[in-house]
Amino acid sequence: MKQRIITAVVAAALFLPIVFYGGLPFLLLTYAMASVGLYELIRMKKLNIFSPYGFLATLILWVILLPNEILADFYYSKMEISIVLILLLLTYTVITKNRFDFEDAAFSILSAIYVGIGFYFLLETRQAGLVYIFYSLFIIWATDSGAYFVGKAIGKKKLWPEISPNKTVEGSIGGIVCAVIVAILFGLFSEFNATVVTLIGMTIVLSIFGQIGDLVQSAYKRHFNVKDSGNILPGHGGILDRFDSLLFVLPLLNLFHIWQ
Repeated sequence: MKQRIITAVVAAALFLPIVFYGGLPFLLLTYAMASVGLYELIRMKKLNIFSPYGFLATLILWVILLPNEILADFYYSKMEISIVLILLLLTYTVITKNRFDFEDAAFSILSAIYVGIGFYFLLETRQAGLVYIFYSLFIIWATDSGAYFVGKAIGKKKLWPEISPNKTVEGSIGGIVCAVIVAILFGLFSEFNATVVTLIGMTIVLSIFGQIGDLVQSAYKRHFNVKDSGNILPGHGGILDRFDSLLFVLPLLNLFHIWQ
């Protein structure tokens, strides 16, 4: 617990000022975190990020992360560049005579898309305003805390024992209720651009999918038989262990178009 607290304090001291400042430092930080996240996934499958296919997967990730305005005057779109890189990655299966096979290529592509989309919308959300970043963080923290304490107090029915045996249905519902309460308070004391009804409905959806993001992380860690995605954050695990819920919440938050 002591190690977790120290890591959390140090990470917050480094992360939050850059989030507040935004701009190029935040863009570079996002690129760095996403790259580490991709490395963690690739390593789980015992693939090598420092290889031709690892380089191509990283390029796909970096293209996905590019802010749209950077390519505004470029002849090719992000989609077109990504298609070329995906075709090159598939071509590599032929060059290696299937030592790097279709399954490896598919995993590398999906990993780049999964991590890339989540962190791309971290950039988009920050551009929309700090209030939306903190709303996302608060409802995730509220969901996690509510699920933990309610589950520990009254949890009996297992939510998904094959994937995460400690989570309960009661805890999951408690997490959603806690997130809604925190969201309402957040809406009252901030300049959040949403009605109370919209805020409650949106928070319920995001709280549910934040928990799904956590379960997805648990599912692939169990599949690859690893405890944590990495060890860059002592006591917490890897980047994906900390951003698993955000990778689901942020794209969905953007789909609500509340700042447009």
